[in-house]
Amino acid sequence: MARISWCRIAGGVVLAVAPIVPTQAQTPPASYTDDGQVPPAVQQLRRHRVDATVNALTFRNMDEIFDTRVVPRSGPVWTLPRRDADALPSYTCGSTLYPGEAFIDRTFTNALLIMKDGRIVFERHFNNGGDGDHYIAYSMSKTITAMLIGIALDKRLIRSIDDRAADYVPELKNTAYDGVTIRQLLQMRSGADVRENRGLVNGRPTEGQRVFDDVVVASRMRFAEVALGAPRAAPPGSRFNYSTFDTAMLGWVLERAVRQPLATFMTTWLWEPAGMESYGYFLADGPPGVGREMNGMGFNATLRDYARLGQLMLTKGIGPGGRRILPAGWVDQMTTIVPFTPDGERAPGSGYGFQLWRLDDSTAYAAVGQQGQYIYVDPATRTVIVKLSYYPPDAGREVAAEAVAFFRAAAQWTPKP
Repeated sequence: MARISWCRIAGGVVLAVAPIVPTQAQTPPASYTDDGQVPPAVQQLRRHRVDATVNALTFRNMDEIFDTRVVPRSGPVWTLPRRDADALPSYTCGSTLYPGEAFIDRTFTNALLIMKDGRIVFERHFNNGGDGDHYIAYSMSKTITAMLIGIALDKRLIRSIDDRAADYVPELKNTAYDGVTIRQLLQMRSGADVRENRGLVNGRPTEGQRVFDDVVVASRMRFAEVALGAPRAAPPGSRFNYSTFDTAMLGWVLERAVRQPLATFMTTWLWEPAGMESYGYFLADGPPGVGREMNGMGFNATLRDYARLGQLMLTKGIGPGGRRILPAGWVDQMTTIVPFTPDGERAPGSGYGFQLWRLDDSTAYAAVGQQGQYIYVDPATRTVIVKLSYYPPDAGREVAAEAVAFFRAAAQWTPKP
């Protein structure tokens, strides 16, 4: 994580009003042949979905190439009042001052929404996108998983986050996850020796490579099961190691604790009560009846519904009409940040909570997904920012640093009335 230069704000705004357009749930087609195999052409689509030449499109059409588990909506929509500005704040990175509009293309933006105190002040889609598009969250899905853990705890379906994961999933006994608590999984401190990166180590594919080949592309295995043979690298709780496998284990725990698919539990206790405007969906790691929701990297939703999740965090779990959706105190636990040193570097004030990040030395925290997906929440300025991106796979850290610089500017921004 690189050091960044913070932003200065400049420029005026012009305000307008835009309508909210609801959409309805639909059931996307499955991606399997009659014998349960993924067709070769679909495997190619999956293999190349992140490529810079196509990801501006594929990142909002994942249901075309994966089997999914739909999270439907129903009931009243959580209305987001709005007064749109027609210009973005300027921001400074390094020694350069950029106009706000430059941020869009410089940081590969598919969609951007900014809310102040629950009111939309900027919302726009790019690259032929629109209100009905469902964008991949990638690892922002992890933060949603932590929300669901809190709800299950409140419903007494999980007794305590200090319970061992193996108490709910006996398959974890005698593996690197034996003795690991739910809290340690939430904090990415399982101690399991798993590698997210793709490639070979000592002539054998890493867990990340196996997930790519056997889960994401071919759906031959379930995501969580890939890590069951991994050794232990450190005592549970002793060391931070960012790992989607830890989140996959949380999903497995949730499924067993609530005794229903994650999509069903999420529909009942999060998506519908929060008044979401459209359906969401998880990518699945296998055919219906076999595959599970890829809860660590596979959720998809519309731009505004991601904003509602951010607003739910900002209000500490209170949804539309004053209804409590996340249990009291859970957002405080999620946002209790433990410092860490990723890759030998440290950004000022950075760290990790329960499946979310602190990116800088402000009060803000963020759900962050692969290739530039962000839900950024700043309690001090009552700001929620959603940025959905199509970073090229080889984008350097300077692109992420510029995104955070803009977020800082937007958090301090006061659009003219």
